[in-house]
Amino acid sequence: MATRLAAIADETVTALGKQQWLAPIEERMQRAVIGAFEAAGSTGRAIKNFLHGTWLGHPLHPVLTDVPLGAWTAAFVLDVVEANSPRYLRREYARGADTCIVIGIAGAAGAAITGLTDWTGTDGQPRRKGLVHAALNTTALACYVGSLVLRRLGRRSEGRALACVGAGVVSVGAYVGGSLVYKDRVGVDHSETPSADGFVVALPESQLEDGRMRRVVVNGTRVLIVRHLGRIYAINEVCSHMGGPLAEGVLEGSSVRCPWHGSRFALDDGSVLEGPATTPQPCWQTRVRNGQVEVRLRPADPTTRG
Repeated sequence: MATRLAAIADETVTALGKQQWLAPIEERMQRAVIGAFEAAGSTGRAIKNFLHGTWLGHPLHPVLTDVPLGAWTAAFVLDVVEANSPRYLRREYARGADTCIVIGIAGAAGAAITGLTDWTGTDGQPRRKGLVHAALNTTALACYVGSLVLRRLGRRSEGRALACVGAGVVSVGAYVGGSLVYKDRVGVDHSETPSADGFVVALPESQLEDGRMRRVVVNGTRVLIVRHLGRIYAINEVCSHMGGPLAEGVLEGSSVRCPWHGSRFALDDGSVLEGPATTPQPCWQTRVRNGQVEVRLRPADPTTRG
């Protein structure tokens, strides 16, 4: 039975991701949000990077989602205890439940704005599912706001009932969010795991022109190699955000911008300069021997895996 329910849930979420009629809505919303950040210039970019979590090295959105989910779960428990307690004990449980709902509403606002910011860095089915995820969570937020109003008016039974509806809706929203992470890999590191072997020939130095980006495969890993102002740089070529091809992006001084969603990485250490990426690119050491450019994974790089 549980397996069948899980299959139905997966089929439903997949079907939601295929609703092409949502595309115009998604595109207009996405352009509006991106345009708002761009209109604010450097301040807008700084706010956008903060909301993505580039400073944290990890998406900020999932950190904040724990606040409303935890607070509203605690409110549900306290509501149940309140409804089944003697009258003289109910006031304390009621106060605790109401406080948890307020905390959850505040946390949901933060989760919403970070989630919306991350959503601007998606497309296709993940963008569509993200829109549904946002709609469900917004509905749940409205339920909890309504529940709080009812409680303040002394209609606690109706308030508890509406909070139960909100709990159900936010649970469905969380399931869609899980699908985005575990099936569509939104918010996870897409960069390849490079080999930590010694120096390997990448390409002849004569093929590396200044200012031109080259994609090479080293021990099965795609590496971006660039000569800029005489210095040779090498970082992983697959963008850590959603797997975009950095070699097809734009070279901006000693940094490269991903062509898919605009993440920008420093060439000297692979660090994230602009989101939506939050994970640095693995970085490679370079040298020239006998007319050949050789690379190896930088031993001291903090992003080295394994």
